[in-house]
Amino acid sequence: MFRRTVAVALTAVAAFSLAACGSEDTPAAGPSSSSSSSSTPALSGTINVFAAASLTGTFTQLGKDFEAAHPGVKVVFNFAGSSALAQQINQGAPADVFASAAPKNLDQVTDKGTATTFVKNKLEIAVPKGNPGKITGLKDFADKDKKIAICAVQVPCGAAAKKVFDATKIVAQPDSLEQDVKAALTKVRLGEVDAALVYKTDVLAAKDKVEGIEFPEADKAVNDYPIATLTKAKNPDGAKAFVDYVLSAQGKTVLTEAGFDAP
Repeated sequence: MFRRTVAVALTAVAAFSLAACGSEDTPAAGPSSSSSSSSTPALSGTINVFAAASLTGTFTQLGKDFEAAHPGVKVVFNFAGSSALAQQINQGAPADVFASAAPKNLDQVTDKGTATTFVKNKLEIAVPKGNPGKITGLKDFADKDKKIAICAVQVPCGAAAKKVFDATKIVAQPDSLEQDVKAALTKVRLGEVDAALVYKTDVLAAKDKVEGIEFPEADKAVNDYPIATLTKAKNPDGAKAFVDYVLSAQGKTVLTEAGFDAP
């Protein structure tokens, strides 16, 4: 009887010890799991994005979507011609991200990070509703009797236009040289010119306010759009996160629906 009592007691002690060990191991896993989930800092503050004028519609939408996904973050845009943006950044303008309509303009920025081409775009002829100037193709840009607008050669849409004209031996007779593609499109929308060379994405964005005329020579000057964070960014975490979002599946969907081509 004594031996049986001792055996029962030893069994109870062993069971209690195992239970105690188990209770010590369980909470130990808790802090490890918690610390790993908090290793990624939450984004905050303002992200200053300098972007080509032709990205106005798509990046405005991407900015709103990004802010919705990251409460407390504000994305502030500066849209203009890529050459003007590069100059502003080199003069000390506070930019965290630069998205250019051509690699050349991004290359001019002294403190750029690694650049990634995220979309391509090509030119299209924009005319006012009803095409009052009877524009039929690129050859009409050599007609002195037509009112024509193109971008200045310093900006990507102007450089692309020059490349097309050089390749086709067409001597353009522009009445207006614009500093960004939105300005050229505005002249068409207001009926101030018979035609302008803009990007196909701008024609799509204008919807029923202008008409677009595609031309085969546009394939001779397709623009690559690069994006990069800046090494002197005041919000480097936010800058990287925004670039990653532009390159994500969600970003690509917004851009391709606007008419941009995949890189």
